[in-house]
Amino acid sequence: MTDFENRLAPDTDIVGPGQRSAVEPLEVFLSREPRFAVAFSGGCDSSLLLAAAKLAGNEVRAYLVKTAFQPAFELEDARRVVDALGVPLTVIEADVLTEEAICANPPDRCCLCKAFIFRTIRKAATADGFTVLVDGTNATDDPERRPGFAALDEAGVVSPLRRAGLTKANVRAVLTQLEGSFGLEPGALMSAKPSFPCLAVYVPEGERIDGASLETAARVRGLC
Repeated sequence: MTDFENRLAPDTDIVGPGQRSAVEPLEVFLSREPRFAVAFSGGCDSSLLLAAAKLAGNEVRAYLVKTAFQPAFELEDARRVVDALGVPLTVIEADVLTEEAICANPPDRCCLCKAFIFRTIRKAATADGFTVLVDGTNATDDPERRPGFAALDEAGVVSPLRRAGLTKANVRAVLTQLEGSFGLEPGALMSAKPSFPCLAVYVPEGERIDGASLETAARVRGLC
């Protein structure tokens, strides 16, 4: 664990009501929203949302958008978590490389990509009858460094972990406890999984994102 994971990032002007920090305990959200969809990445933050919902008896479904930006192991990790918890998972194949505005790789690429991801999930979740969509943004995530915060607000996404004031370190600690509560092996719910940005992050701003540039990024990360 790093010192950074204990840091509580302050709100800024781009933070919407769904992402306000430390305004509502997680248990209050779970009691108010008995049924919701989770934008699932296969990481520890969204895994905690699934585990907490399962423990509280909420009806929850995970939605993962599979694009060329994510390495294959992210889907593999996601499947391990939902299988361990018995939570249904919808995997949506989305061709992000056809999204010209995103692949031009402008300064606001992350915001555009987040908007694309949440539109895709919202459509699928709505078809399944879910009106509440949540994500794993936590209280360590810094709006100053993450332009995607604006997309969360625009999409009407709720971030229960951030609203509960849970830092990355808190998330790992709680998830470790829940792994024990569910009788799972340590790490089964990704409590120790490092943060891993998408491959597009490693393509220099302004350089077009395509199959070749993503392959280069994966090679740099030692993924191929």
